[in-house]
Amino acid sequence: MAFHFGGRDAVPELPEVETTRRGISPLLEGRRVSSVNVRNPNLRQQIQTELPQRLAGLKLLIVERRAKYLLFRFDSGTLIVHLGMSGSLRITEPRTCFKKHDHVEIIFDTQFCLRLHDPRRFGLVLWTEEPPQHHPLLRHLGPEPWDKRFNGDYLHTVARRRRAAVKNFIMNNRVVVGVGNIYASEALHRAKVHPNRAAGQISNLRYNAIVVAVREVLKEAVDLGGTTLRDFVRSDGKPGYFRVQLRVYGREGEPCTCANGIIRQVVIGQRSSFYCPRCQR
Repeated sequence: MAFHFGGRDAVPELPEVETTRRGISPLLEGRRVSSVNVRNPNLRQQIQTELPQRLAGLKLLIVERRAKYLLFRFDSGTLIVHLGMSGSLRITEPRTCFKKHDHVEIIFDTQFCLRLHDPRRFGLVLWTEEPPQHHPLLRHLGPEPWDKRFNGDYLHTVARRRRAAVKNFIMNNRVVVGVGNIYASEALHRAKVHPNRAAGQISNLRYNAIVVAVREVLKEAVDLGGTTLRDFVRSDGKPGYFRVQLRVYGREGEPCTCANGIIRQVVIGQRSSFYCPRCQR
C-alpha cells in the first residue's frame, strides 16, 4: 500500500498542496506518532534536532493548509511542512523500502508512515509551539482566495498607485496567497484583463471580475485533483487533468476561445505569461 501526494521536478501550487492535504487528512487525523526518523536534516532550513522527541506520542488533531504550507496540528504545537520546489508526501507502510530522497519519516500508530520525498531539498519541516499564524513564515501572508476579505474593494484599495503589472500584483503572497504563474494567466484571461496593465489603473468593477475568476480557476483545479505539474499524482494514483482545460497558458499561437484572437506570450516579472490581445484589455 502506498499513496503519493505532490509533484516532482516542478513547483507544487495551492491546488496541489490542497489536494495533498485532502488525501492525507482522513488517513492520519486522530492517530498518534509512534516515532520520527530524520534521515537528512539538511533541507532549506535545518530540521530541529529535537523534532523526534517533540512529536513522539503526540496525537494529530487536524491537517490544515495556509497558502502552500501544510499545518499538522497537535495539542502542544504545529508541524509546518512546505514541499518546496520538488517535494512530495507519501503514505506507506513502515517496512516499505526508502527511496533515495526520502528525508523525513513519521510513523503513526506503527501502521501508517508519512515520508517527505524532496530531491532538491528546498522543502521545510519546522516545529513551532506558538500559533502558526504568528510564525515569521506565515504572519505576513495575505488572505486566502476564498476568504471573505479577498474581494474587489480590497484589491482596488491595496493596488492604489501601484505601477506593477496586475499579474505580478495578484501573484504577490502579501496581497493574496496561492495564485501561481499558470493560475494567474488563466484567471486574468477569464476576467478579460491584460496581464501587463498597471495594478493601480484597474477599476473596482474589474477587480471584482478578477476575484471571481481566481476563485473559479483554483476551485476547478482543486476539484480535478490539481494540477499543473507534469508528474503530479493524485491520491488514487492518477495524474491531475486540469492541464487539458487551460485556455491560454502554454498555447502561444493558438486560437483564443473568444474566436477572434490568437494567444500571445510575453515575459512579465521574468515569468512567461499568456494572453489574448483581442479580449484582454
